Amino acid sequence: MPYLFAPPQQAVIPVQDERYEFFPVRRVYCAARNYSAHAAEVARPGEVVEAPFFFMKPSDAVVPVADGETVRIAAPEDPEARLEYEVELVACLSKGGRNLTEEEAEACIWGWCVGIDFTRRDRQREMSAKGRPWEVAKATDRSAPVSHLRPAYRTPMPAPADIYLYKNNEKVQSGRTDQMMVSPAGLIVELSRTWELQPGDIVFTGTPSGVGPVKKGDVLLAGVNGVGTLRVEIV
Repeated sequence: MPYLFAPPQQAVIPVQDERYEFFPVRRVYCAARNYSAHAAEVARPGEVVEAPFFFMKPSDAVVPVADGETVRIAAPEDPEARLEYEVELVACLSKGGRNLTEEEAEACIWGWCVGIDFTRRDRQREMSAKGRPWEVAKATDRSAPVSHLRPAYRTPMPAPADIYLYKNNEKVQSGRTDQMMVSPAGLIVELSRTWELQPGDIVFTGTPSGVGPVKKGDVLLAGVNGVGTLRVEIV
């Protein structure tokens, strides 16, 4: 098939311990406010904390980070900008469908990785106040770095696991995956009621409390026990 120009490079996530195996990313779904403590810390005054909801990032926002490596993410040029970290467990699907049951949703999960949802909190607050979508806050370039992909048969879920993030060697986020308001399979069920999920879809499942800003020179280490770690330097 002739193209007017070269197609964009496929976003991929490396599979743990497999040098030549990669997971091709189709869509990036994200659950907002799936940990009650985080929902409370980002809610506007008087806002009622409700069930989690969803937004998307473009697949080319995904930045894979190999074991032992550090990815560099640029700080915003605007001195008034507020870029914040959100560590998340990410479910990666090898199957899909519509109107899935929870059992079917669990069977769709091929593996897990650790992700950081980088968020322009200043823009998010502005858009929320105006009732506008979040893309300018959430769907920016390189806003979704992820670790290697760990196959689900090595790390069955939803077994409780510690989820954490260190900034400059200080623990700033700490929680457990069983503190989610809706389980990963439950999120997949909800997504399948609106979209037909496909192989290659990934789901950021929410972040615990403790989100905060980054600046040039900061080094982040994010992790989920039993899944992996992810290291980022802000430049």
